[in-house]
Amino acid sequence: MNKKRNFSKKALRDFELIDLATTSNDQNAFKKLMDNYKSSIYFTILKMINNTDDAEDLTNEAFLKAFNKLNKFKKDYTFSTWLFRIAINNTIDFIRKKKLTAISINRSFKNEDRKSFEMEIKDETMNPSEKTIHKQKVHLVRKYVSKLPSKYKQLIIYRYFDELSYKEIAKKTMSPLGTIKVQLFRARELLFKILKDKKSII
Repeated sequence: MNKKRNFSKKALRDFELIDLATTSNDQNAFKKLMDNYKSSIYFTILKMINNTDDAEDLTNEAFLKAFNKLNKFKKDYTFSTWLFRIAINNTIDFIRKKKLTAISINRSFKNEDRKSFEMEIKDETMNPSEKTIHKQKVHLVRKYVSKLPSKYKQLIIYRYFDELSYKEIAKKTMSPLGTIKVQLFRARELLFKILKDKKSII
């Protein structure tokens, strides 16, 4: 930790939770970290993409990525700065992949420490070679999705390949909306574990 910096009490509490999470695998510590920042991360992402279902997915993905890299976190900066950077970068990747209608977006988003992140997102179209690579990646991702338990596999297919909303999935499966959200979170978590050593394909 950079001892020259004076961190806030909140930042120091985050450091304590991170230590508990990484050294003792304390699930309660993970939950507290998520509870502290889930709302602000969600609304930051929502401003960027203006879609509630996608914002919720991306919020969960940001925490999954952060928690899987938590042992690499260095206390030179606050946890919130690090977390918001992960969330924003992940959302930028999503925007590029989904080809959202934005030739150029210049916006400033503030994290819990009121620090701003400036972004510029340019529209990028794929050439034939890139399209071929993209198809190969989709094929490989489907291959790893097939390794999930059947109930999780189907939910991933509905959400990411068929692009159904949470409500549409709930209606299709005749399940409560809250159950679908919980199960999709678990499905993404399992898939992330399968893919994390296959970073070259995603």
